Amino acid sequence: MKLKQLATAATLATLSFSQAQAADYVIDTQGYHASVMFRVNHLGYSWLTGRFDNFNGSFTYDADAPEKSSVKVEIDTTSVNSNHAERDNHLRSADFLDTGKFPTASFVSKSMAVTGETAVITGDLTLHGVTKEITIDAELIGEGKDPWGGYRAGFIGTTSLPMADYGMVFNLGPASTNVEMTLNIEGVRQ
Repeated sequence: MKLKQLATAATLATLSFSQAQAADYVIDTQGYHASVMFRVNHLGYSWLTGRFDNFNGSFTYDADAPEKSSVKVEIDTTSVNSNHAERDNHLRSADFLDTGKFPTASFVSKSMAVTGETAVITGDLTLHGVTKEITIDAELIGEGKDPWGGYRAGFIGTTSLPMADYGMVFNLGPASTNVEMTLNIEGVRQ
């Protein structure tokens, strides 16, 4: 019975996703319905988690031609927040984000491969003055009308970044060479 319910839900989600019109969305950072979060392994014993409080962006999705979809996000790196002021100051320093020189990070997609309600988004991430191509595994959470007469779509995306690729080589130990990013994105159709 559960398999049948899951199959029906997946079919309905795919149908609603494929029936959407090509549209432009602005990421809803004003309503705090989006987040850019990170986590780094701490000594192999636990996870240090944090977020960037200030960012903005937009995306376009065309269900009839998903390869034409795109996403752009800009992050204020000075807004890093790990819930510990001393650590946040260290993260802003030249050992890590060097926010005095590099106050923003950005992602601009170049291509998107969509299968059902999942996608692999390829694009350029510019962080700490370095631009490299990355992939983000994304999943449609849902879409539809909101209570205020608008239309919204929401996604989650994840990626893992080797910090050394972006010139951040401060030694945190062998378990802590990558930072895992999670983007929860809710957009309002324009």
